[in-house]
Amino acid sequence: MTKREDGGYTFTATPEDFPKKHKAAIVNIGIADTGKFIMTASSDTTILIWNLKGQVLSTINTNQMHNTSAAISPCSRFVASCGFTPDVKVWEVCFGKKGDFQEVVRAFELKGHSAAIHCFAFSNDSRRMASVSKDGTWKLWDTDVEYKKQQDPYLLRTGRFEEASAVPCRLALSPDAQVLALASGSSIHLYNTRRGEKEECFEQVHGECISDLSFDVTGRLLASCGDRAVRLFHNTPGYRAVVEEMQGLLKRASNESTRQRLQQQLTQAQEALKSLGALRK
Repeated sequence: MTKREDGGYTFTATPEDFPKKHKAAIVNIGIADTGKFIMTASSDTTILIWNLKGQVLSTINTNQMHNTSAAISPCSRFVASCGFTPDVKVWEVCFGKKGDFQEVVRAFELKGHSAAIHCFAFSNDSRRMASVSKDGTWKLWDTDVEYKKQQDPYLLRTGRFEEASAVPCRLALSPDAQVLALASGSSIHLYNTRRGEKEECFEQVHGECISDLSFDVTGRLLASCGDRAVRLFHNTPGYRAVVEEMQGLLKRASNESTRQRLQQQLTQAQEALKSLGALRK
């Protein structure tokens, strides 16, 4: 804590360097939302699980020739990676009831692509995952499974994305898993995951290839970066997905209070689309 010239105080963090354990360049880093561990993945086949003091808790060999992407799930239970092989591998990072680290165990794999995976993403509740591959397809998976009972993830939807077979791609899944954003080159494509249809395409939104995509926690906005700029887009396919879902639920609603709640959500989504000039008649 240091005193500023105006008399107030400011807090500064003391930099802590972790020991150099990787033998290749680090390509991804993540901190669990629970604050219990840090994940680092290098461009070989290594993933390290650290505690916040810089001690290595576990070393994972992904056996994927090389890692291209790795991430921690929003629920902080899982670590996943993809690389040269046509699958996404997922591990569970296990802690005891008192918060002590126990082990890292293999959870499940997303199998079904026929070529290397560009990248993948989790939904906000970690119950869905999406992947895009050099085979020119994207896939949506139900990962809410009992893997300890040998239950495998369910494939919910496969869509075509030919651009993925020719150039590297980035992917983002909306928090509710209703919309999938795919970036190839400097363009962004938005898909409705329920129907598997492309709904929006934003072409040449950056001067260089898009390097990353991310939805905000509400799913209303999508951010992209590529050159030296950040672009924000309204997630109109997400609002349309809410409209479709609410209309279907209204038809099956059994009591008035439920109908009123659903109607309110439907109206809000329709008004948002109208304000954006994207309400379809």
